[in-house]
Amino acid sequence: MYDDNYLEAVERAMVAIRRRQSRRALARLHGAPAPEHEVLDVLEAAGEPVTVSAVAEALSVDQPRASRLVAAAVSAGLVRREADQADGRRALLVMTEAGREAVERAHQGRRATFDRAMAGWSDDERAQFALLLGRFVESLPGG
Repeated sequence: MYDDNYLEAVERAMVAIRRRQSRRALARLHGAPAPEHEVLDVLEAAGEPVTVSAVAEALSVDQPRASRLVAAAVSAGLVRREADQADGRRALLVMTEAGREAVERAHQGRRATFDRAMAGWSDDERAQFALLLGRFVESLPGG
C-alpha cells in the first residue's frame, strides 16, 4: 500500500524538519522565543482575542499547561487579559504591542533561516516549493 518511494522521502524530510525546526533547535540558532510565545502564534493565527481554552485546543495541550503558558506570556508583557463583554466570567487574551513586536522578530528570524536554506534556488523553484508545501500542509489532517 505504501510502496511509493516518494512517500518515504517525504516522511524522512518531514521528520528532519520537525527536529530542526523545534523551538529548542531554533533557540540555539538565533535565540528563538521562549515556549510562552506559542500563545502569540495562536493569537496571530486567530486574528482576534481568544480564551485560554482556545489556546489549549490550538496547541493540543491540557488546560493547566495552557494556563501556565498564558500566565508566562502575560508576565512577559506579550499578552493582556480583557473582560469578555459578552460573558463577564470569561477573559479574552489580546496581544500587546510588545507581543506584536516579538511576533515580527520571530517572523524575521524564521524567514532569514528559510532564505539561507533556499540560497541558490531560482525564483521559480521558490515559488513552486511554496505552492506545493502550502498545498501539502492544507491536505494534512488537522490542517
